[in-house]
Formats: sequence, structure tokens, C-alpha cells
Amino acid sequence: MTVRLRPHHLLCILTYAGKGYSPAFTANLTVIAGRLAAGEEIEIVAGPDDVCAPLLADPEPHCHRCSVTERDRAAATDVGRLLGKPIASGDGLVLDDTRLRLLRAAFSAGQIRSACRDCEWADLCTSLAEDGYADTVLAGRSPQG
Repeated sequence: MTVRLRPHHLLCILTYAGKGYSPAFTANLTVIAGRLAAGEEIEIVAGPDDVCAPLLADPEPHCHRCSVTERDRAAATDVGRLLGKPIASGDGLVLDDTRLRLLRAAFSAGQIRSACRDCEWADLCTSLAEDGYADTVLAGRSPQG
């Protein structure tokens, strides 16, 4: 199987620590993080993805807002620059240890954080990154080893 992720969720998964918008959202993202930790491939998508699924039944899910689309654009630009190739809908990648270390090092250094501007989770993510990602779901795969 493949995990469908919009570009800014590539960043969110780096610091995911079991917190989220609702219990259903959190349970879903925990499962997704486990799938990624097991080496499942990511397919980049435009618009709502597997992470968004529990929110789509809401009357006005934020997943469709222009601000979220802008986060995706910024994340795709930053991550593409880091990886040396454009990140676009339909692209596949695996979050292996090497790629996870690279993304987390760049995230910690602020190099791929333009999508995080004005995000309600930014302070939590910064704190988790400063602590070496120890309390994240993917903690065993941190830059430190």
C-alpha cells in the first residue's frame, strides 16, 4: 500500500507526537506514522490526503482552505530544494532513515519551515525538534540514531 500525503504533512510527520485536532485524527495519524516507520511508500498528492480523512466529514474542513494549499506549496518548494528535485503530485518517496535524518536536520535548522508560518502547532514542533525528536512517534528514527 501507499500513504497519500500532501506536501506539508511531510513536515508534520517529522514532529508528530500523538497530538492532533481530535481523537479520530490522532488515532489515524498514529497509524500512518507506523506505516511510514515500517517503510511504506509515500505518494505526494494535491489536496486532502490520508491524514485529512478524519476531518473531511466536518461541515467546513480546513483541509480545503487556501491557507492549507499555500502550506503545501511552501513545503513542496522547501523539501524539493533540500532533496534537489521538484516535489509534485504523483511523486513517490520512502521516508527511510537517511531521508528522515536529512529532513529533521533541515527542519531543526529552520531550512524547511516556511510552511509552518502561522501554524497553531509550530511552537510544539519547535520544542520537539529542539529536544532531538525524542517524544515523537518516529522517535526511534531520530537524527541522533
